[in-house]
Amino acid sequence: MAHPQRVREQRVNIPDAIRVAFAEGEERHALTLLLRERDQYPAGSRAWAELERLSGLVMIHLLREVEGTFALERADTLLDALPDGTPPVRREDRPTLAWLDLSDEREGD
Repeated sequence: MAHPQRVREQRVNIPDAIRVAFAEGEERHALTLLLRERDQYPAGSRAWAELERLSGLVMIHLLREVEGTFALERADTLLDALPDGTPPVRREDRPTLAWLDLSDEREGD
């Protein structure tokens, strides 16, 4: 089931199942869920890029540095110049592992 279109310039919503898996130390499961969630969005979209970047960070966390670095490069390239004309995403607004924190209150923003 495809996700409904989200408003441009909004941060992607991270499903609770991904956050819980990561918090419980199930990083591989969290990565699988992140990649599945990423694939629900069109390649080249901001949501896809944010989830790709987050996946890369989880890969690096799992000591899969090469794969993770490539994912970060793909994501950051898109976030620097989104094809839909959305302004570049500032570095400080890009995904970090803190986005997987269960207490992250910014999710509704």
